Amino acid sequence: MNILILNGSPKGKNSITLQTMLYIRKMFPGHNYRVLHVGQKIRGFERDFSKAKTMLETADLIVFAYPVYTFIAPSQMHRFIELMKESGVRVAGKFVTQVTTSKHFYDVTAHRYIQDNCQDMKMKFIKGLSADMDDLLTEKGQKEAVNFFEYVLRCVEKDYYEPIPAAPRKYKPVEVSLVTEEDDAFVPDSEKTGDVVVVADLGEEDEQLSNMIARFRAVSKRKVRLVNLREYPFRGGCLGCFHCATDGECIYIDGFDKFLREKIQTAEAIVYAFTIRDHSMGALFKMYDDRQFCNGHRTVTMGMPMAYIISGDYRKEPNLQMIIEGRSEVGGNFLAGVATDEKDPDAAIDKMADNLDYALRKKIVMPQNFYGVGGMKIFRDLIYLMQGMMKADHAFYKAHGQYDFPQKQKGTVLKMYLVGALLDSPKVKEKMGDKMTEGMLAPYKKVLDRIVLTDGRK
Repeated sequence: MNILILNGSPKGKNSITLQTMLYIRKMFPGHNYRVLHVGQKIRGFERDFSKAKTMLETADLIVFAYPVYTFIAPSQMHRFIELMKESGVRVAGKFVTQVTTSKHFYDVTAHRYIQDNCQDMKMKFIKGLSADMDDLLTEKGQKEAVNFFEYVLRCVEKDYYEPIPAAPRKYKPVEVSLVTEEDDAFVPDSEKTGDVVVVADLGEEDEQLSNMIARFRAVSKRKVRLVNLREYPFRGGCLGCFHCATDGECIYIDGFDKFLREKIQTAEAIVYAFTIRDHSMGALFKMYDDRQFCNGHRTVTMGMPMAYIISGDYRKEPNLQMIIEGRSEVGGNFLAGVATDEKDPDAAIDKMADNLDYALRKKIVMPQNFYGVGGMKIFRDLIYLMQGMMKADHAFYKAHGQYDFPQKQKGTVLKMYLVGALLDSPKVKEKMGDKMTEGMLAPYKKVLDRIVLTDGRK
């Protein structure tokens, strides 16, 4: 069988993810394996896709192998998928799977992104392997890699694959109305305060998105400035080189780290704007996202409200919805709204602008949900172990109390042992009856009893 490995890591042969596929190649000889370093050589494929097209069309099984960068695949892999679709490569009916390495921070959204795009191209998708970066160094991880590929080969032999969804209906956006000075919704610049930045992937073809941004700027009670990523001289996508780990300085000399910190993160709120491309925000926006790794794993914008302006069929993109909510939750950012052009975009944009202003005036901060708490616990444990290398992250986590290891709360642990010992006795348990529940409620009742209304009533 002809097996093509699409190595999406910008590190090329030095990719940790690739080592898992090299291990599989040794454990399963008898097949013809070829590796295409799509992450490292993406600029070359942009110039000439013919070699990649031939290799894709002659493969029997295609394996996307990549590290997870910021919720999804690296920007270079995003771009390769764009090139696949633009080239008209004939891959319908071919088997495809994926292998990733990460610390399991939103690997689920990365896998779904690849699956959705492969199924767009009518490929036969087989569930992939999500490995920890260190798994291949353990006997357990090696066994899991073997079990995974045995399963893949079995699926190919039996023609098993995930059902391919029906092609979605052609999306027709609702036209957005521009606001003039005569409209009631218009807010003159003289009445605006503050500083909100719109970070957009805005090309000539994005007229609808441009109009949506224009309406937001007109109705916002805050001063709004636009940063168009198309105009920034990016030298390339994140290389995963960890050059920024100690001092936060990117290895590229295009000045992005300084630009990010001085032109974007200094705003009081950030609004992201893009047109949905290939179930995501597009390769350029993903490059911006990945390059923010110069901040490491530090939630430097926590407390800052965020919002989105999106052109596209957002209702049909549950994975993108999870990414957007997860980004806000992990970052400690209040999500003021996602304005789309699916239905009544005028009202959606006006509502989002009003919510953003309210969040800024009230300084709203909400507790994190599972997306945020779970994600940050992964980073907490990772940075604590890697503190000697990731010094900037370690200092930030210490300063912001993010090393909240529950096992260090010895008083609580001891108290729970005592409660557990009491509950082990049937007699004590029977005697306590509802008193345990009453005891648990006691501190909450104290809080309620302390409330005094403005007229003096309790």
